[in-house]
Amino acid sequence: MNWNMWIRQVHRWLSIGFTVAVMINVLAMGLEQQAIWIGLMALFPLILLLLSGLYLFALPYATKWRSG
Repeated sequence: MNWNMWIRQVHRWLSIGFTVAVMINVLAMGLEQQAIWIGLMALFPLILLLLSGLYLFALPYATKWRSG
């Protein structure tokens, strides 16, 4: 598996993790159990999603630029 496919696969799994973290956050808010760590739980996958998403967004442009 090459580097680009690995990043794409990690991005997909991070999106699942982010979705689960948001659902847990909504559930905790519904039960009125506010905790800072529950709110921040979604932040880590979100940051990684941003970085991998920007890489995947720029990939076609970088390929065109390298090919001339």
